[in-house]
Amino acid sequence: MLSVHQRFAVVGAATATLTLLAAGLPMAASADDTPDLSRFYGQKVAWAACRGDGMPKDLQCGKVTVPLDYARPDRGTIDLALARYRATGHSRGSVLLNFGGPGGAGIPVLAGGGKDFMGLTNGYDVVTFDPRGVGRSSPVSCGDGVDAIFGSSAADTDVRAALKAVKKSADICARHSGAVLPHIGTVNASRDLDVMRQALGDKKLNYLGFSYGTRLGAVYAAQFPKRTGRMVLDGVDTLTEPLAQQGLIGAEGQQTALDDFIGWCAKNMACPFGQDERSAGEQVVQLVESLDEEPVPSDFGQEFSGQDLVGAISQALYSKAMWPVLEQALSLLVQDGDTHGLTQLSGGASLPGTSPPARHTRKQDRQEPKPERHGGLVDDEDIPLDNLPAALMAINCADDPDRPSADQVAGQIGRLRAEYQEASPVFGRFRLAQVLLCYGRPKGTDYIRDEVRDVHASKMLLVGTRGDPATPYRWTLETAKRLGSSAVVLDNKGDGHTGYASSKCVHQKVDDFLLYGSLPASGSSCGPEDTDTP
Repeated sequence: MLSVHQRFAVVGAATATLTLLAAGLPMAASADDTPDLSRFYGQKVAWAACRGDGMPKDLQCGKVTVPLDYARPDRGTIDLALARYRATGHSRGSVLLNFGGPGGAGIPVLAGGGKDFMGLTNGYDVVTFDPRGVGRSSPVSCGDGVDAIFGSSAADTDVRAALKAVKKSADICARHSGAVLPHIGTVNASRDLDVMRQALGDKKLNYLGFSYGTRLGAVYAAQFPKRTGRMVLDGVDTLTEPLAQQGLIGAEGQQTALDDFIGWCAKNMACPFGQDERSAGEQVVQLVESLDEEPVPSDFGQEFSGQDLVGAISQALYSKAMWPVLEQALSLLVQDGDTHGLTQLSGGASLPGTSPPARHTRKQDRQEPKPERHGGLVDDEDIPLDNLPAALMAINCADDPDRPSADQVAGQIGRLRAEYQEASPVFGRFRLAQVLLCYGRPKGTDYIRDEVRDVHASKMLLVGTRGDPATPYRWTLETAKRLGSSAVVLDNKGDGHTGYASSKCVHQKVDDFLLYGSLPASGSSCGPEDTDTP
């Protein structure tokens, strides 16, 4: 796929060509050439104070307009929501942040956790956004269909019935999501990044991406290598593995993180599983199995099963700071049969991250949206409750070219069950649902798997955390190898998902690179810190 800067017409008035090149804009194309995107590259962001409860006074909001379909830019547009903290001193431009998901809205994360990034305002405007289909930017939804999808497990005996339910739910998602759904995905989101870059007034994109945001950053570097500035990818996602393999590796990563938690727990007298690590691990497996066989009542009158327990544990493993909370919640369950602490843990979504998010149970009385010529921003209160899981599925499926048939899934499921169980007796069944998620949806792009390799861009810093439960360290090494000589790896020997917010060492090295261009040697490391221990 050609990047925008490669798509200038080679004919036309010389003066117009020089003017457009000087501005960094694509030329107007002839009828037989590539589409004319110049009007999208001529924007400037109009910043104003962010509206809404709890918004910091110094956070500014704005928007950019992008084509719904880059191949047919005259067939409708959508607005993308932006937010920024202005540079405190002399600004060298902007650094754009993506916090992951996929399906995670950037603006509420920056509004709530902006203090972690204030050091970057020494040289940059710190900017984030809600990607297309996410948050305020034409959000997708599945209505009640999202519950049916996540409730359909490949671990069930009747896999064909589960596939039928997933296909029906995919149709519901398409009806609820409207015109944006066929144009969601990382390849288009990357092109949106380039429109944002120009609208922010930057010649090159400076970028900090977490988890899924690393996939987005890598795709941008492949599409626009000469426009890639200082780029950091923290919690590196895979670029090659199909969803079934991603789920398997993800289960292994979560099991490693759980083993680390159990090792920490067993050193405490308050650990509900005792002080023997091996016995404690076996007790966790037994607890999950017993709750799957005989669920217990929860605070909301619904049954709390073993898979609900697994979901709660997976949420807590995202941050080492949550280990004491998880230990206490497990103690309440083991000693008193009290699920309150665990239901609180499972109430949030995996952000940033790539694990299946928590299910929303509130039904939504929503009219099916109609395709619009212009997709303006929606208000916060109009964002569907299921937007994160709906967008997660839509983006992952848009990025994945594999669509096994029902016969192929049924023929492989026995082997996959055994492999997932071996990878993790706790998380295997929970993650096996990924095998089904894209069934019934259009085939996704093969661009990421086939073309994002040997990127000839500026040096990029890739941060991998050894105990990461969502993006295993091996993905950092695999992605670095694919990207080629541009990739520089920083080995974070800690726990939790991503390193920037939990490791002072990682934080400093990332800031030094983004602010001053100072890169650590590839293969250098950050060790565990005493301050990171719960």
